[in-house]
Amino acid sequence: MKSFLKIFFIKPIRFLIRECLKCFHLFLLKYNNVEYAEIPIINGKIIISNSGKFIIGKNVTFNNSITSNYMGLFKQCTICVQKEGSLMIGDNSGFSGISIYCSNKIKIGQYVNIGGNVCIWDTDFHPLGFKDRRVNDKLKIQSVPISIGDDVFIGANSIILKGVNIGDRAIIGAGSVVSKNIPSDEIWAGNPAKFIRKCLN
Repeated sequence: MKSFLKIFFIKPIRFLIRECLKCFHLFLLKYNNVEYAEIPIINGKIIISNSGKFIIGKNVTFNNSITSNYMGLFKQCTICVQKEGSLMIGDNSGFSGISIYCSNKIKIGQYVNIGGNVCIWDTDFHPLGFKDRRVNDKLKIQSVPISIGDDVFIGANSIILKGVNIGDRAIIGAGSVVSKNIPSDEIWAGNPAKFIRKCLN
């Protein structure tokens, strides 16, 4: 009975849902003027808001559901590119439940693996001065570009803050808060992230 239900009921419904999501994501990419060298692999439902420039390379994956990554995702991928923002994602990179907010410039290289629930923000979102926050003076909000090199691995639940440059092949430990530049071929972890050791290549 279980195999009968799986073959004639569950599998066709799953197939139908996948096809509907593919159509939805194609519409979402077109509607948001996202440029792509190849249609990304999107597992589950992604949320995109693009008013600037958003470019995706080849063979890029976005996991958005618990079943697409069993490490413990608690949200979908959410990507927001503001009017003056520029977000570029290189070939063969993968994301799970990521939050990207780009108001300036974020560049992510090739073969980048980013773990579940990671946040990448190139802005403070609010002014730092309390008087400026009272009136929400948007001109006082700081925003600095972020650059993530090739072959970088960022562990789950990490936060990458504005102005950070992460060198090629660097590794960021899970749960880290990165607020300063990280050289190539180094492992950093912690809050705030600190040097642990050189990578073993």
